[in-house]
Amino acid sequence: MGRVTERRKVLRIRDGVVSSRPDTLVAEEPLEIRLNGKPLAITMRTPGDDFALAAGFLVSEGVLGGQRDLRNIVYCAGATVDGSNTYNVVDVQTAPGLVIPDITLERNVYTTSSCGLCGKASLDAVRTTARWPIADTPPVRVAPELLASLPDRLRAAQRVFDRTGGLHAAALFTEEGELLDVREDVGRHNAVDKLVGRALQNGELPLSRAILLVSGRASFELAQKAVMAGIPVLAAVSAPSSLAVDLAAETGLTLVGFLRGSSMNVYAGEDRVALRAAAAQG
Repeated sequence: MGRVTERRKVLRIRDGVVSSRPDTLVAEEPLEIRLNGKPLAITMRTPGDDFALAAGFLVSEGVLGGQRDLRNIVYCAGATVDGSNTYNVVDVQTAPGLVIPDITLERNVYTTSSCGLCGKASLDAVRTTARWPIADTPPVRVAPELLASLPDRLRAAQRVFDRTGGLHAAALFTEEGELLDVREDVGRHNAVDKLVGRALQNGELPLSRAILLVSGRASFELAQKAVMAGIPVLAAVSAPSSLAVDLAAETGLTLVGFLRGSSMNVYAGEDRVALRAAAAQG
């Protein structure tokens, strides 16, 4: 697993019995993202898929929309005083002539593994910068039974979580339930960025026929990332925030929360959920 996990000594107490043993922890390190050589953002992440993370982050910022917009991504040599490469600084180099939105260069963003894009722009900014309006995409219909099956499939694919218990996960599924990709990270927003970034690198944006499932709550920034990638359905095993619901309602995103067992809440975009089939079976 490389730097994805690390070992630390732990004092273990079980039923009054004390023992000392090594424990496997998820690694957390800062990643600085530079855009054409200029520092842009710092995020706390689990090392791995760093180039995809940076690319996905820039999709959500409205900078990148496809392979044609990306020239290269490199680790920055000489990132430390002694000139060594820490592999914690990446530089995203855009295609010549690509216009960089002012929304990105006006600020230097510090993000953490828990907050995502703290203080991100309003609902209006997401609406005006989205490249692929979800409401204009061909209709996707998803049965509740299919949605209910996805969390167990995501959990089964979380390899590092089994060893650490300390990672969020995000997965992309087809509307038929086929698992397309799954990524893990200490930050839930980073896991989504890694998915979206890999899709950009593979020339698969927009993800207009995909379902995005996240292992935690559905915050505004996760709804934003779904909208910016053209994803029509976002499902979460926990609760959404009020702003996430507002964004979903305004952009046409289908937002499902508390996806546990056969139960779920549909907060927006219910037209994509096959409710009649569910009612008939009830």
